Amino acid sequence: MYKALLCWRYLKTRYLAMACIISVMLGVATLIVVNSVMNGFSTKLREKLHTVLSDIVIESTGMEGFADPAGKMDMIRDDPFLGPKVAGMTASMEVFAILQFYYPSGDRATRPVRMIGIDEQTRGDIGGFKKHLILQKGKDTISFEPPPHVRDFFERQERQLIEKQARDALETADPNLPPPPAPPPSRVKVPCGAFVGNLIASYRMKRPTVGDDGKDYDEQYVLEQGHPIFLTTLSGGGDRMDPRNDRFIVVDFFKSEMSEYDSNYVYVPLSYLQKLRSMEDRVTSIQIKLHSYQDADVVAERLQRMFPGPLLRVSTWEQKQGPLLEAIKIEKGILNVLLFLIIAVAGFGILAIFSMIVTEKTRDIGILKALGAGNSGILKIFLGYGLSLGIVGAVFGTGLGITITVYLNEISDWLAARTGQKIFDPIVYYFDKIPTDLQPSMVALVNVGAVLIAVMFSVLPALRAARLHPVRALRYE
Repeated sequence: MYKALLCWRYLKTRYLAMACIISVMLGVATLIVVNSVMNGFSTKLREKLHTVLSDIVIESTGMEGFADPAGKMDMIRDDPFLGPKVAGMTASMEVFAILQFYYPSGDRATRPVRMIGIDEQTRGDIGGFKKHLILQKGKDTISFEPPPHVRDFFERQERQLIEKQARDALETADPNLPPPPAPPPSRVKVPCGAFVGNLIASYRMKRPTVGDDGKDYDEQYVLEQGHPIFLTTLSGGGDRMDPRNDRFIVVDFFKSEMSEYDSNYVYVPLSYLQKLRSMEDRVTSIQIKLHSYQDADVVAERLQRMFPGPLLRVSTWEQKQGPLLEAIKIEKGILNVLLFLIIAVAGFGILAIFSMIVTEKTRDIGILKALGAGNSGILKIFLGYGLSLGIVGAVFGTGLGITITVYLNEISDWLAARTGQKIFDPIVYYFDKIPTDLQPSMVALVNVGAVLIAVMFSVLPALRAARLHPVRALRYE
């Protein structure tokens, strides 16, 4: 009983103990906030990557792709092990291309992109692709068909061009010769539709003030629905590669909030791209959606045995994005080690304060031992004191850290309003808010680590006090 009483008295009367408590509190709060933000970014990134990619990807190692994708998908469906685990499949073709379009000012823009041919009948149900389309979001199916008013505009434009060519031919014809025969009726060609990455078609411009939607920026589109674009790629058939190009119409915008995809990808119909590249019945990848992602590793291993060889590679979406996910994991681990040094500083403070207390309380320790207190009792007093400091600091730090995490965006906005400097700029990160993910296991681990550090740094002074001889402690009394 006397051990707990002395710990409580030391905790209340030693003002230096407040410095240790505050150090532990700030360290715990910092770790909780930083880990929550890091987990938030990591979780949001994983969600975005998973929705853009499918659970498993079978892809070609070269640009020429592989033949008979329908036959390969039938083999997967007919397999007694794989068939029940597969929820859906789709084939696609991915190639490099050059995109050209004209700004409203009349200036021409040219940039490299990745041109993706997809099957609109099956791609929408794989990986949540439909969720990232702005104009067709919420629809049951996706379509590259231009809207009626866009189709009518291009049809009128084509007819006017045909009529102009006919008039020019009549005006330049020799009047002494019989008139040329009327050209055969030509079918009006409307360009094929395309989905353009949102960061290709737009950019963000800051507002002078925050609007009613809580945003301080506007998205300015340089490409609108119905605008023509020009794509140039290379043919895949034959002995050599020849340039192939065609005109397309913007029918929708792809917005995954990941700049790597939104600023580089243009989607077109798979059949159209196959014809353009002279690669009928060839694709570069098959994307597979599973009923349960827990089966991904065994399914990928089975698929690799089904399609062996260096031309095809089977991987889960995590394996495909492995370097990026591993880099985030390593960065978070290193950051945690560095932030734990903050709590270690508090531990050194506990060590210094306890050493001073042992020196100051030598007489009290001698009296306690003379009255019958054993070495273990004195040891428990100081270890209990260190445990109390750690627990109190961890509790207050947890409360502070959780509060900051929950109201992090409000705190960020308040600081931006007071300082005039935006801490989290959505123009840079392309997130509207700071993502956070407060995990109970992480909070518990941080608290346990903080308390253990506090106890560890109190061991040495506690051992010194426990070994103190009562006669030597009371020699000068």
